[in-house]
Amino acid sequence: MTVRTRFAPSPTGYLHLGGARTALFAWAYARRFGGTFILRIEDTDLERSTPEAVQAILDGMQWLGLHHDEGPFYQMRRMDRYREVIGQMLEAGTAYYCYSSTEEVEAMRERLRAASEKPRYDGTWRPEPGKTLPPVPADRKPVVRFRNPLDGDVTWDDAVKGPITISNREMDDLVIARPDGTPTYNFCVVVDDWDMKITHVIRGDDHVNNTPRQINILKALGATLPIYGHVPMILGADGEKLSKRHGAVSVMEYPAQGYLPEAMLNYLARLGWSHGDEELFSMEQFCAWFDLDHLSKSPAQFNPEKLAWVNNHYIKQADNARLEGLARPLMEQDGARFSGGPDLQAVIALMKERVNTINELAEAAMLFYRQPAPDAALLAQHLNDAVQPALAEYAERCKAVEWNRQALSAMLKEVLAAHKLKMPQLAMPLRLIVTGQLQTPSIDAVIELFGRETVLTRLKMHLG
Repeated sequence: MTVRTRFAPSPTGYLHLGGARTALFAWAYARRFGGTFILRIEDTDLERSTPEAVQAILDGMQWLGLHHDEGPFYQMRRMDRYREVIGQMLEAGTAYYCYSSTEEVEAMRERLRAASEKPRYDGTWRPEPGKTLPPVPADRKPVVRFRNPLDGDVTWDDAVKGPITISNREMDDLVIARPDGTPTYNFCVVVDDWDMKITHVIRGDDHVNNTPRQINILKALGATLPIYGHVPMILGADGEKLSKRHGAVSVMEYPAQGYLPEAMLNYLARLGWSHGDEELFSMEQFCAWFDLDHLSKSPAQFNPEKLAWVNNHYIKQADNARLEGLARPLMEQDGARFSGGPDLQAVIALMKERVNTINELAEAAMLFYRQPAPDAALLAQHLNDAVQPALAEYAERCKAVEWNRQALSAMLKEVLAAHKLKMPQLAMPLRLIVTGQLQTPSIDAVIELFGRETVLTRLKMHLG
Protein backbone atom coordinates (compact mmCIF):
# COMPACT_ATOMS: atom_id res chain seq x y z
CA MET A 1 0.00 0.00 0.00
CA THR A 2 1.30 3.44 -0.95
CA VAL A 3 0.74 5.77 2.00
CA ARG A 4 -1.35 8.84 1.17
CA THR A 5 -2.09 11.34 3.93
CA ARG A 6 -3.78 14.72 3.90
CA PHE A 7 -4.05 17.92 5.86
CA ALA A 8 -7.48 19.45 5.34
CA PRO A 9 -7.96 22.74 7.22
CA SER A 10 -11.04 24.93 6.99
CA PRO A 11 -10.09 28.53 6.09
CA THR A 12 -12.29 30.06 8.75
CA GLY A 13 -9.31 31.40 10.70
CA TYR A 14 -5.53 31.25 10.95
CA LEU A 15 -3.39 28.13 11.07
CA HIS A 16 -2.96 27.55 14.82
CA LEU A 17 -0.63 25.26 16.76
CA GLY A 18 -3.08 22.35 16.84
CA GLY A 19 -3.56 22.46 13.09
CA ALA A 20 0.17 22.82 12.48
CA ARG A 21 0.87 19.76 14.63
CA THR A 22 -1.75 17.74 12.74
CA ALA A 23 -0.14 18.81 9.45
CA LEU A 24 3.29 17.86 10.79
CA PHE A 25 2.18 14.37 11.83
CA ALA A 26 0.43 13.70 8.50
CA TRP A 27 3.43 15.05 6.55
CA ALA A 28 5.95 13.04 8.57
CA TYR A 29 3.98 9.81 8.20
CA ALA A 30 3.94 10.21 4.43
CA ARG A 31 7.67 11.00 4.41
CA ARG A 32 8.47 8.02 6.66
CA PHE A 33 6.95 5.58 4.19
CA GLY A 34 7.82 7.34 0.94
CA GLY A 35 4.19 8.28 0.44
CA THR A 36 2.24 11.33 -0.70
CA PHE A 37 1.16 14.29 1.42
CA ILE A 38 -1.89 16.18 0.13
CA LEU A 39 -3.10 19.67 1.08
CA ARG A 40 -6.85 20.19 0.84
CA ILE A 41 -8.69 23.39 1.69
CA GLU A 42 -12.19 22.63 3.02
CA ASP A 43 -13.82 25.93 2.11
CA THR A 44 -17.51 25.01 1.90
CA ASP A 45 -18.41 27.23 4.88
CA LEU A 46 -19.03 30.25 2.67
CA GLU A 47 -20.04 32.55 5.53
CA ARG A 48 -16.81 32.07 7.49
CA SER A 49 -14.19 31.10 4.88
CA THR A 50 -12.02 33.96 3.65
CA PRO A 51 -9.20 34.35 1.10
CA GLU A 52 -7.08 35.86 3.89
CA ALA A 53 -7.47 32.70 5.97
CA VAL A 54 -6.53 30.56 2.97
CA GLN A 55 -3.38 32.62 2.48
CA ALA A 56 -2.58 32.40 6.20
CA ILE A 57 -2.72 28.59 5.96
CA LEU A 58 -0.50 28.54 2.87
CA ASP A 59 1.96 30.97 4.49
CA GLY A 60 2.11 28.92 7.68
CA MET A 61 2.77 25.68 5.80
CA GLN A 62 5.44 27.43 3.72
CA TRP A 63 7.20 28.87 6.79
CA LEU A 64 7.20 25.49 8.52
CA GLY A 65 8.51 23.77 5.40
CA LEU A 66 5.63 21.26 5.31
CA HIS A 67 5.52 21.13 1.54
CA HIS A 68 2.66 19.19 -0.05
CA ASP A 69 3.05 16.75 -2.93
CA GLU A 70 -0.44 17.29 -4.35
CA GLY A 71 -2.82 20.21 -4.08
CA PRO A 72 -3.91 22.48 -2.71
CA PHE A 73 -7.35 21.18 -3.64
CA TYR A 74 -10.33 23.42 -2.93
CA GLN A 75 -13.70 21.84 -2.16
CA MET A 76 -15.64 24.70 -3.74
CA ARG A 77 -14.05 23.78 -7.06
CA ARG A 78 -15.28 20.18 -6.75
CA MET A 79 -19.02 20.85 -6.52
CA ASP A 80 -19.81 19.03 -9.77
CA ARG A 81 -18.13 15.89 -8.46
CA TYR A 82 -20.08 15.99 -5.18
CA ARG A 83 -23.38 16.45 -7.01
CA GLU A 84 -22.49 13.55 -9.30
CA VAL A 85 -21.98 11.23 -6.32
CA ILE A 86 -25.17 12.45 -4.62
CA GLY A 87 -27.06 11.65 -7.83
CA GLN A 88 -25.60 8.16 -7.85
CA MET A 89 -26.58 7.62 -4.22
CA LEU A 90 -30.13 8.81 -4.84
CA GLU A 91 -30.37 6.37 -7.72
CA ALA A 92 -28.92 3.53 -5.63
CA GLY A 93 -31.25 4.24 -2.72
CA THR A 94 -28.47 5.01 -0.25
CA ALA A 95 -29.72 8.61 -0.08
CA TYR A 96 -33.15 10.19 -0.31
CA TYR A 97 -34.95 13.53 -0.52
CA CYS A 98 -36.32 14.87 2.74
CA TYR A 99 -38.93 17.65 2.71
CA SER A 100 -39.19 18.16 6.48
CA SER A 101 -38.72 21.81 7.39
CA THR A 102 -36.17 22.99 9.93
CA GLU A 103 -39.01 23.68 12.35
CA GLU A 104 -40.46 20.20 11.88
CA VAL A 105 -37.11 18.54 12.49
CA GLU A 106 -36.59 20.59 15.65
CA ALA A 107 -40.07 19.59 16.87
CA MET A 108 -39.15 15.91 16.29
CA ARG A 109 -36.02 16.34 18.38
CA GLU A 110 -37.88 18.19 21.11
CA ARG A 111 -40.39 15.33 21.43
CA LEU A 112 -37.54 12.85 21.80
CA ARG A 113 -35.79 15.04 24.39
CA ALA A 114 -39.04 15.18 26.37
CA ALA A 115 -39.13 11.37 26.28
CA SER A 116 -35.48 11.25 27.49
CA GLU A 117 -34.36 9.84 24.16
CA LYS A 118 -31.52 10.98 21.89
CA PRO A 119 -32.77 13.91 19.76
CA ARG A 120 -32.69 12.97 16.09
CA TYR A 121 -34.51 13.10 12.79
CA ASP A 122 -37.33 10.53 12.92
CA GLY A 123 -37.11 9.26 9.33
CA THR A 124 -40.42 10.74 8.12
CA TRP A 125 -39.19 10.85 4.51
CA ARG A 126 -36.99 7.75 4.64
CA PRO A 127 -38.28 5.26 2.03
CA GLU A 128 -39.03 1.78 3.38
CA PRO A 129 -40.79 -1.21 1.77
CA GLY A 130 -44.55 -0.80 2.16
CA LYS A 131 -44.23 2.70 3.63
CA THR A 132 -46.34 5.54 2.27
CA LEU A 133 -44.50 8.82 2.25
CA PRO A 134 -46.26 12.15 2.95
CA PRO A 135 -47.35 14.34 0.05
CA VAL A 136 -44.48 16.42 -1.34
CA PRO A 137 -44.91 20.09 -0.31
CA ALA A 138 -45.20 22.22 -3.43
CA ASP A 139 -43.30 25.20 -2.07
CA ARG A 140 -40.37 23.51 -0.36
CA LYS A 141 -36.97 22.47 -1.65
CA PRO A 142 -35.72 19.23 -0.09
CA VAL A 143 -32.45 18.36 1.56
CA VAL A 144 -30.75 15.09 0.69
CA ARG A 145 -30.18 12.68 3.57
CA PHE A 146 -27.88 9.68 3.77
CA ARG A 147 -29.71 6.45 4.55
CA ASN A 148 -27.76 5.44 7.64
CA PRO A 149 -28.03 1.77 8.77
CA LEU A 150 -30.65 1.39 11.49
CA ASP A 151 -29.01 -1.47 13.33
CA GLY A 152 -25.56 -2.74 14.15
CA ASP A 153 -22.42 -0.86 15.09
CA VAL A 154 -19.61 1.07 13.48
CA THR A 155 -16.25 -0.17 14.76
CA TRP A 156 -12.78 0.95 13.79
CA ASP A 157 -9.36 0.38 15.30
CA ASP A 158 -8.17 3.92 15.84
CA ALA A 159 -4.40 4.20 15.33
CA VAL A 160 -4.14 6.43 18.40
CA LYS A 161 -7.10 5.65 20.64
CA GLY A 162 -7.52 1.94 19.93
CA PRO A 163 -10.83 0.19 19.12
CA ILE A 164 -13.89 2.48 19.06
CA THR A 165 -17.48 1.30 18.62
CA ILE A 166 -20.51 3.51 17.97
CA SER A 167 -24.04 2.13 17.63
CA ASN A 168 -25.87 3.07 14.44
CA ARG A 169 -28.87 3.83 16.66
CA GLU A 170 -26.88 6.80 17.98
CA MET A 171 -26.90 8.41 14.52
CA ASP A 172 -29.74 9.77 12.45
CA ASP A 173 -29.85 10.16 8.69
CA LEU A 174 -27.23 12.83 7.99
CA VAL A 175 -28.06 15.72 5.66
CA ILE A 176 -25.54 15.46 2.80
CA ALA A 177 -26.97 18.25 0.60
CA ARG A 178 -28.75 21.44 1.60
CA PRO A 179 -31.93 22.75 -0.05
CA ASP A 180 -29.86 24.82 -2.50
CA GLY A 181 -27.99 21.67 -3.52
CA THR A 182 -24.66 22.47 -1.86
CA PRO A 183 -23.14 19.41 -0.16
CA THR A 184 -22.33 19.35 3.55
CA TYR A 185 -18.97 19.00 5.27
CA ASN A 186 -19.07 15.32 6.21
CA PHE A 187 -20.11 14.30 2.73
CA CYS A 188 -17.44 16.37 0.96
CA VAL A 189 -14.76 14.91 3.22
CA VAL A 190 -15.83 11.37 2.33
CA VAL A 191 -15.80 11.98 -1.41
CA ASP A 192 -12.45 13.75 -1.20
CA ASP A 193 -10.83 10.98 0.83
CA TRP A 194 -12.24 8.41 -1.58
CA ASP A 195 -11.21 10.22 -4.77
CA MET A 196 -7.78 11.12 -3.40
CA LYS A 197 -7.18 7.53 -2.23
CA ILE A 198 -6.31 8.63 1.30
CA THR A 199 -4.90 5.69 3.25
CA HIS A 200 -4.40 7.35 6.64
CA VAL A 201 -6.53 10.10 8.17
CA ILE A 202 -4.57 11.76 10.98
CA ARG A 203 -6.59 14.52 12.61
CA GLY A 204 -7.67 16.04 15.92
CA ASP A 205 -9.91 14.05 18.22
CA ASP A 206 -12.63 16.67 17.88
CA HIS A 207 -13.43 14.74 14.68
CA VAL A 208 -14.08 11.40 16.41
CA ASN A 209 -17.86 11.89 16.25
CA ASN A 210 -17.67 12.49 12.50
CA THR A 211 -15.82 9.25 11.85
CA PRO A 212 -18.70 6.71 12.17
CA ARG A 213 -20.84 8.80 9.83
CA GLN A 214 -18.02 9.03 7.31
CA ILE A 215 -17.30 5.29 7.55
CA ASN A 216 -20.95 4.46 6.83
CA ILE A 217 -21.00 6.73 3.76
CA LEU A 218 -17.73 5.23 2.49
CA LYS A 219 -19.19 1.74 2.90
CA ALA A 220 -22.33 2.79 1.02
CA LEU A 221 -20.08 3.97 -1.83
CA GLY A 222 -18.14 0.71 -1.82
CA ALA A 223 -14.95 2.60 -0.99
CA THR A 224 -11.90 1.28 0.84
CA LEU A 225 -11.75 2.64 4.37
CA PRO A 226 -8.68 4.60 5.43
CA ILE A 227 -6.96 4.05 8.76
CA TYR A 228 -8.05 6.71 11.23
CA GLY A 229 -5.87 8.19 13.96
CA HIS A 230 -7.33 10.87 16.22
CA VAL A 231 -4.76 12.97 18.07
CA PRO A 232 -5.72 14.48 21.46
CA MET A 233 -5.90 18.26 21.71
CA ILE A 234 -3.22 20.63 22.98
CA LEU A 235 -3.93 22.21 26.36
CA GLY A 236 -2.44 25.25 28.05
CA ALA A 237 0.03 24.79 30.91
CA ASP A 238 -2.89 25.18 33.33
CA GLY A 239 -4.69 22.20 31.80
CA GLU A 240 -7.36 24.32 30.15
CA LYS A 241 -8.19 24.33 26.45
CA LEU A 242 -5.54 26.26 24.52
CA SER A 243 -6.61 29.86 24.03
CA LYS A 244 -5.01 33.13 22.96
CA ARG A 245 -3.77 33.78 26.48
CA HIS A 246 -1.76 30.53 26.25
CA GLY A 247 -0.28 31.39 22.87
CA ALA A 248 -2.98 29.93 20.64
CA VAL A 249 -2.33 32.46 17.92
CA SER A 250 -1.58 32.17 14.24
CA VAL A 251 1.52 30.14 13.48
CA MET A 252 2.73 33.20 11.57
CA GLU A 253 2.93 35.12 14.85
CA TYR A 254 5.90 32.97 15.80
CA PRO A 255 8.33 34.13 13.08
CA ALA A 256 7.25 37.67 13.98
CA GLN A 257 8.22 36.92 17.59
CA GLY A 258 11.61 35.58 16.51
CA TYR A 259 11.14 31.80 16.43
CA LEU A 260 12.83 29.57 13.87
CA PRO A 261 10.71 27.07 11.91
CA GLU A 262 12.94 24.12 12.83
CA ALA A 263 12.46 24.95 16.50
CA MET A 264 8.68 25.11 16.12
CA LEU A 265 8.63 21.79 14.25
CA ASN A 266 10.84 20.10 16.84
CA TYR A 267 8.67 21.45 19.65
CA LEU A 268 5.37 20.49 18.00
CA ALA A 269 6.68 16.98 17.28
CA ARG A 270 7.12 16.40 21.02
CA LEU A 271 3.57 17.55 21.82
CA GLY A 272 1.93 14.14 21.99
CA TRP A 273 4.68 11.99 20.46
CA SER A 274 7.97 10.65 21.79
CA HIS A 275 11.00 8.64 20.77
CA GLY A 276 12.59 7.53 24.00
CA ASP A 277 14.01 10.54 25.81
CA GLU A 278 14.99 12.42 22.64
CA GLU A 279 14.12 16.10 22.93
CA LEU A 280 16.12 17.72 20.13
CA PHE A 281 16.23 16.24 16.64
CA SER A 282 16.18 17.19 12.98
CA MET A 283 13.17 16.67 10.76
CA GLU A 284 15.11 13.97 8.92
CA GLN A 285 15.46 12.09 12.21
CA PHE A 286 11.81 12.75 13.08
CA CYS A 287 10.56 11.35 9.78
CA ALA A 288 12.75 8.26 10.21
CA TRP A 289 11.38 7.66 13.71
CA PHE A 290 7.76 8.77 13.41
CA ASP A 291 4.99 6.23 13.76
CA LEU A 292 1.42 6.27 15.00
CA ASP A 293 2.11 3.76 17.78
CA HIS A 294 3.94 6.34 19.86
CA LEU A 295 1.29 9.04 19.71
CA SER A 296 -0.06 9.78 23.16
CA LYS A 297 -3.68 9.09 24.08
CA SER A 298 -3.59 12.02 26.53
CA PRO A 299 -3.75 15.73 25.71
CA ALA A 300 -0.41 17.51 25.36
CA GLN A 301 0.37 20.74 27.23
CA PHE A 302 1.80 23.79 25.53
CA ASN A 303 4.76 25.21 27.44
CA PRO A 304 6.14 28.53 26.10
CA GLU A 305 9.28 28.20 28.25
CA LYS A 306 10.07 24.84 26.66
CA LEU A 307 9.52 26.31 23.20
CA ALA A 308 11.92 29.15 24.05
CA TRP A 309 14.52 26.61 25.22
CA VAL A 310 14.22 24.66 21.96
CA ASN A 311 14.47 27.90 19.97
CA ASN A 312 17.62 28.86 21.89
CA HIS A 313 19.18 25.54 20.86
CA TYR A 314 18.46 26.13 17.18
CA ILE A 315 19.65 29.75 17.29
CA LYS A 316 22.96 28.56 18.72
CA GLN A 317 23.20 25.97 15.92
CA ALA A 318 22.18 28.35 13.13
CA ASP A 319 24.55 29.83 10.56
CA ASN A 320 25.52 33.39 11.48
CA ALA A 321 24.80 34.67 7.97
CA ARG A 322 21.25 33.36 8.21
CA LEU A 323 20.79 34.95 11.62
CA GLU A 324 22.10 38.24 10.26
CA GLY A 325 19.46 38.15 7.53
CA LEU A 326 16.76 37.77 10.18
CA ALA A 327 18.13 40.22 12.75
CA ARG A 328 19.35 43.08 10.54
CA PRO A 329 15.86 44.27 9.38
CA LEU A 330 14.71 44.41 13.02
CA MET A 331 17.79 46.38 13.98
CA GLU A 332 17.30 48.81 11.09
CA GLN A 333 13.76 49.45 12.32
CA ASP A 334 15.26 50.17 15.73
CA GLY A 335 17.65 52.77 14.33
CA ALA A 336 20.87 50.75 14.22
CA ARG A 337 23.91 52.61 12.88
CA PHE A 338 25.94 49.95 11.11
CA SER A 339 28.46 52.33 9.54
CA GLY A 340 31.72 52.17 11.49
CA GLY A 341 30.40 49.38 13.70
CA PRO A 342 31.77 45.85 14.01
CA ASP A 343 30.91 43.04 11.62
CA LEU A 344 27.34 42.03 12.47
CA GLN A 345 28.00 38.31 12.05
CA ALA A 346 30.83 38.55 14.58
CA VAL A 347 28.46 40.28 17.00
CA ILE A 348 25.82 37.59 16.40
CA ALA A 349 28.39 34.86 17.09
CA LEU A 350 29.02 36.47 20.49
CA MET A 351 25.40 37.19 21.38
CA LYS A 352 23.46 34.16 20.13
CA GLU A 353 24.35 31.96 23.10
CA ARG A 354 22.44 34.29 25.41
CA VAL A 355 19.08 34.72 23.62
CA ASN A 356 15.92 32.71 23.07
CA THR A 357 14.52 34.52 20.02
CA ILE A 358 15.70 36.45 16.97
CA ASN A 359 14.02 39.52 18.45
CA GLU A 360 16.14 39.17 21.58
CA LEU A 361 19.21 38.66 19.40
CA ALA A 362 18.49 41.86 17.46
CA GLU A 363 17.99 43.80 20.68
CA ALA A 364 21.18 42.40 22.22
CA ALA A 365 23.20 43.20 19.09
CA MET A 366 22.00 46.82 19.16
CA LEU A 367 24.56 47.30 21.93
CA PHE A 368 27.18 47.75 19.21
CA TYR A 369 25.22 50.00 16.86
CA ARG A 370 23.84 52.87 18.91
CA GLN A 371 25.43 55.66 20.90
CA PRO A 372 25.69 54.68 24.56
CA ALA A 373 23.85 56.75 27.12
CA PRO A 374 25.08 55.57 30.52
CA ASP A 375 22.97 56.45 33.51
CA ALA A 376 24.67 59.38 35.27
CA ALA A 377 23.98 58.06 38.77
CA LEU A 378 25.36 54.64 37.93
CA LEU A 379 28.40 56.16 36.30
CA ALA A 380 29.07 58.32 39.35
CA GLN A 381 28.71 55.25 41.56
CA HIS A 382 31.15 53.08 39.62
CA LEU A 383 33.59 55.66 38.22
CA ASN A 384 35.00 56.74 41.60
CA ASP A 385 38.40 58.10 42.71
CA ALA A 386 39.80 54.60 43.29
CA VAL A 387 38.99 53.53 39.72
CA GLN A 388 39.93 56.66 37.77
CA PRO A 389 43.71 56.03 37.73
CA ALA A 390 43.26 52.38 36.71
CA LEU A 391 40.86 53.34 33.93
CA ALA A 392 43.29 56.00 32.71
CA GLU A 393 46.11 53.42 32.56
CA TYR A 394 43.76 50.99 30.77
CA ALA A 395 42.98 53.66 28.17
CA GLU A 396 46.67 54.45 27.67
CA ARG A 397 47.57 50.80 27.21
CA CYS A 398 44.70 50.37 24.72
CA LYS A 399 46.66 52.54 22.30
CA ALA A 400 49.36 49.91 21.76
CA VAL A 401 47.98 46.54 22.89
CA GLU A 402 47.50 43.85 20.26
CA TRP A 403 43.77 44.05 19.54
CA ASN A 404 42.48 40.57 20.18
CA ARG A 405 40.50 39.08 23.03
CA GLN A 406 43.39 37.20 24.62
CA ALA A 407 45.74 40.22 24.69
CA LEU A 408 42.98 42.53 25.95
CA SER A 409 42.11 40.09 28.72
CA ALA A 410 45.74 39.80 29.81
CA MET A 411 46.16 43.56 29.75
CA LEU A 412 43.03 44.11 31.87
CA LYS A 413 44.29 41.65 34.49
CA GLU A 414 47.67 43.42 34.61
CA VAL A 415 45.97 46.79 35.24
CA LEU A 416 43.82 45.26 37.99
CA ALA A 417 46.87 43.77 39.69
CA ALA A 418 48.84 47.01 39.46
CA HIS A 419 46.04 48.98 41.14
CA LYS A 420 44.99 46.20 43.54
CA LEU A 421 41.40 46.13 42.20
CA LYS A 422 38.94 43.32 41.64
CA MET A 423 37.45 42.65 38.19
CA PRO A 424 34.00 44.23 38.82
CA GLN A 425 35.58 47.48 40.08
CA LEU A 426 37.07 48.17 36.65
CA ALA A 427 34.77 46.14 34.38
CA MET A 428 31.59 47.90 35.57
CA PRO A 429 32.61 51.48 34.69
CA LEU A 430 34.28 50.20 31.52
CA ARG A 431 31.01 48.57 30.44
CA LEU A 432 29.01 51.69 31.25
CA ILE A 433 31.34 54.00 29.32
CA VAL A 434 31.72 51.82 26.24
CA THR A 435 28.25 50.24 26.02
CA GLY A 436 25.96 52.24 28.31
CA GLN A 437 24.99 48.99 30.09
CA LEU A 438 26.07 47.10 33.19
CA GLN A 439 25.21 43.64 31.75
CA THR A 440 27.11 42.44 28.67
CA PRO A 441 28.97 39.35 27.54
CA SER A 442 32.59 39.00 28.63
CA ILE A 443 34.12 42.49 28.66
CA ASP A 444 37.24 41.48 26.70
CA ALA A 445 35.06 40.04 23.89
CA VAL A 446 32.92 43.18 23.81
CA ILE A 447 35.94 45.51 23.77
CA GLU A 448 37.52 43.51 20.94
CA LEU A 449 34.41 43.86 18.76
CA PHE A 450 33.99 47.60 19.36
CA GLY A 451 37.48 48.22 18.02
CA ARG A 452 40.37 50.37 19.27
CA GLU A 453 39.16 53.70 17.87
CA THR A 454 35.63 53.52 19.30
CA VAL A 455 36.84 52.34 22.72
CA LEU A 456 39.47 55.08 22.99
CA THR A 457 37.01 57.79 21.86
CA ARG A 458 34.43 56.78 24.46
CA LEU A 459 36.98 56.46 27.26
CA LYS A 460 38.38 59.90 26.46
CA MET A 461 34.91 61.47 26.80
CA HIS A 462 34.76 60.38 30.46
CA LEU A 463 38.42 60.67 31.48
CA GLY A 464 39.03 64.20 30.30
